Amino acid sequence: MHKSLQNIRFSIKPQKDKGNRPVELARTMSIHPLTYQELPFDPEYSHYAGRLTTEKLSNASPDEQYWKTKKEIILRHTGEHPYEISGPDALKLLQKIFPRDISKVKKGRCSYQFACYHDGGMITDGLLLRIDENCFWFAQADGDLFSWYKANSEGLDVKITEPNVFVSQIQGPKSMELLDQLIEEPIANKWKYFDWVEISMAGEKVIISRTGFTNELGWEIYFRPENDAEKLGDLILSEGAKMGMIITATPSFRGRRIEAGLLSAGQDFTSETNPFSVGLGRFVDLEKNNFIGKKALLNADKKCRSWGIRVVDGIAKKGRSIKINDQYIGKVTSSTWSPYQVCGVGIVLLDKSEIGPGTVVDVECTDEKTHKAELCKLPMYDPKGEIVRGINKKIPTKPEPWVGIKS
Repeated sequence: MHKSLQNIRFSIKPQKDKGNRPVELARTMSIHPLTYQELPFDPEYSHYAGRLTTEKLSNASPDEQYWKTKKEIILRHTGEHPYEISGPDALKLLQKIFPRDISKVKKGRCSYQFACYHDGGMITDGLLLRIDENCFWFAQADGDLFSWYKANSEGLDVKITEPNVFVSQIQGPKSMELLDQLIEEPIANKWKYFDWVEISMAGEKVIISRTGFTNELGWEIYFRPENDAEKLGDLILSEGAKMGMIITATPSFRGRRIEAGLLSAGQDFTSETNPFSVGLGRFVDLEKNNFIGKKALLNADKKCRSWGIRVVDGIAKKGRSIKINDQYIGKVTSSTWSPYQVCGVGIVLLDKSEIGPGTVVDVECTDEKTHKAELCKLPMYDPKGEIVRGINKKIPTKPEPWVGIKS
């Protein structure tokens, strides 16, 4: 890479239109209807699933956003992009697209899903909601599944449409308390993780799901075209502010989702990885009738090559930066600082499956120095997911530093 490109960040910045000649390219960047709530905080965006997702806001530091998520409550407008798959053959198409049994997903439930190419390489992932018997939403991460649905729907009585739905997340230990303040139905302490329900909020019917991308307690709201998103969004933000809520960008969840082992499409898995190699083999049902990629996955190496990493006093540089005895052994796919564990954390993809948790490595870091690090299992803590399910309600009052490398 040319030295002039090193340490340069490319981002999308909102600009006021000047004159009467609009920039046509801007029309390809679909914005969340509540983006105006972010504008006072000098936002920076990236392009994500055909939409914009907020990468940076000036109202709080990355560490402050992390602690708000872990100890209090945050609001984040996501770039998740729901598409609707409906019609008599909707289930048949989705059974072909995804390697899990979609027939098990009942109305009112969500399901984590990902799609693969014929060679077993991964396209993207997301959250599937069964809206009705023959109607599903798939709120996808970055990537293009719309064309994939179309390409594989020949001969099927199915519609793939853009419902123009936008998603916001309310996450943190106080998220259910806020929900109780916003709705009349007493569901906050009754509905299960990965449920969705249509409820009344400010006199409107809205869909919310018991999900998120932080592995903290939380819920998501789906703004449909018939909803007054501004009225609802302003209500959520104003009532949440009374509990300490702030609006946040990606730093609010980056550290938590890495610690929890929640993989990011296009980073932690790509078309070059199959589900087994990145630790997602449990979401593949090889007993299921034919689905795209099944033949390749039946014959694939089932060993995992993706693990967590904790770094001593540094943040691992993304890319091929992990070494043992001066030999590169893999790459860092995601990386940041954990204010809770007080160390660098990341997700790695190794060249070989023989190396795993407990291995001490050298890693090149963002400070241009090489630091010692240790591979670890994911999630890094809360292995049973008791925080996100509301079972573990203990809120940390201070960091719990990683003990460091023992050997």
